[in-house]
Amino acid sequence: MDEGGPQPTLTRYPGSESDAARALPAPRAFKLSVLIPVYNERATVLELLRRVLAVDLEMEILIVDDGSTDGTRELLATQVEGRLPQVRVLYHARNQGKGAALRTALPHITGDVAIIQDADLEYDPSEYPALLRPILEGHADVVYGSRFLGGPHRVLFFWHAVGNRWLTTLSNMLTNLNLTDMETCYKAFRADLLRSLRIRSNRFGVEPELTAKVARRGARVYEVPISYHGRTYREGKKIGWRDGLQALWTIIKFRFVD
Repeated sequence: MDEGGPQPTLTRYPGSESDAARALPAPRAFKLSVLIPVYNERATVLELLRRVLAVDLEMEILIVDDGSTDGTRELLATQVEGRLPQVRVLYHARNQGKGAALRTALPHITGDVAIIQDADLEYDPSEYPALLRPILEGHADVVYGSRFLGGPHRVLFFWHAVGNRWLTTLSNMLTNLNLTDMETCYKAFRADLLRSLRIRSNRFGVEPELTAKVARRGARVYEVPISYHGRTYREGKKIGWRDGLQALWTIIKFRFVD
């Protein structure tokens, strides 16, 4: 980060299941934008959409099908597109990656706060209130949902956890943040801040890229604990060791390049 520029700040924010269930502060009406990149998630996307819509908030949902080949695209076209007024479906002609899908969604955001939501069922939309609270109370510009701050999580891959913590540590060293989970999907942003970021990464490198850019802006970053229901590769998990190497390069690159 530029030595003379604004310094990023990160604060732990207390959270629990009871916190998430409490009513959000409402100093004014606000609208949530939920950004959902989708690639080959035919088995989960409709259930995920049902869970998102069950959250009692005014929202728009921007789904970007990233060139799915397993029938997800046809499912969205026949059962989702045009059927729900708060849902808009965008399509990529070919698979480009999570970062590219988010880049496609950004110009269509009309909400006050935006949350990134994967199309699998690893993250629980009922925890949106906990993610939104620091922003709506005026304390935060960005909120990360950390899988390592005490929320319940499925016990799975040891080396994935080691790699995640190593990448988070390297990211922290170069951004001067002290995040516990840089690679988390759940990131909530003031929408004007997110729209102002030029996303260059096409794949999972978007996670460290976003982190580097909000740190460079001097954004107020909070973390809250979330649950995590991870899945195996047989169940559809896609991120692999090549993405870890790409994340490493991205962390270094965006320390010096915007």
